[in-house]
Amino acid sequence: MHQENSMQALLTKAQGYTKTILQEIFLHDNTHQAVIVYDMDSPLSSLLSQAYRDNLPEAIFVDFHQKKPEEIRAIFDTLQVEDLVILIQSTNFRLDAFRIRVELFKKKIKVLEHPHLGRMSEAETSHYIDALEYDKAYTRQTGRNLKAKIDASQYGVIYSGEEALHFPEGFESAKMNIGDYSQMPNTGGQFPIGEVFTESKVLTALHGKATICSFADTSYRVNIPSKPITIVVEGGRVVDTIDSTPAFDEILAHIREGEEGEVWVRELGFGLNKGLSKTKRLSDIGSYERMCGVHLSLGRKHGMYGKEGFKRGDGKFHIDIFVDTKTVTFNDDIVFENEAWVV
Repeated sequence: MHQENSMQALLTKAQGYTKTILQEIFLHDNTHQAVIVYDMDSPLSSLLSQAYRDNLPEAIFVDFHQKKPEEIRAIFDTLQVEDLVILIQSTNFRLDAFRIRVELFKKKIKVLEHPHLGRMSEAETSHYIDALEYDKAYTRQTGRNLKAKIDASQYGVIYSGEEALHFPEGFESAKMNIGDYSQMPNTGGQFPIGEVFTESKVLTALHGKATICSFADTSYRVNIPSKPITIVVEGGRVVDTIDSTPAFDEILAHIREGEEGEVWVRELGFGLNKGLSKTKRLSDIGSYERMCGVHLSLGRKHGMYGKEGFKRGDGKFHIDIFVDTKTVTFNDDIVFENEAWVV
């Protein structure tokens, strides 16, 4: 009985949070069609499918396993500009060579994705649902204020443990994932949301040390070492580690022994999502990336920014690592402390 009550409470939360997403982010109403493609292969996909069914009773619901790819594409072909497709996926749906989000965006159809739900453990279900809560005022204002600080900064420092990672040459113009698509070519993407990201203007200027509390392993899951790992960065590359683990060494070896040769540090990501933290985790790295704090990427791949010697789309690896952050400063102004943004 307790478990039933708990699941009902989660469903009630999910209904409320997804309703807010539909109304305040996607501006969806009954003048536009909605198609929900789902599976029932994980507790989260079942829960979210029901939540969207309750909010969108007039939508077309498609069980991915009960339709052939051409039948699903035929349903998509009936949609008009600004209609909505919601993908609730325990893995990641494939329709032969048809790249669902890319092809729908070409037709100006809105896309709301919940992928890799099967990677989350049952105990993480509540964390995922909490991460769907959208505080419009907080997310948009914090995101815009943080972008303004980044874009105006000549230097910044990430403090973690007893260490400091220095960005002495400023940052690329920051990009935001804050639930406001009004100035963007496409509407939608992967949820949960809440992130601002950039990278060092001069990659080779990055130097110092960063203590990390978790990282993406080779299965795209979050790995939590028993003791924080410290990376040593010189000239924008990881040159050494302290208190590393076999799993983290394996990641570094994959990058070095592949076509990249050295381990570059590229993305500097600032997660805004208050539903996720160092203790409220998700196993899926793409979902956990929005946790309230700082993450970096290892490897050459970061297609958002072109650099001399780095083509857009260059590189094979983009491995997220999460910093055990104490404070973040831009031009000596503190913007993050006590596990929260202060901008």
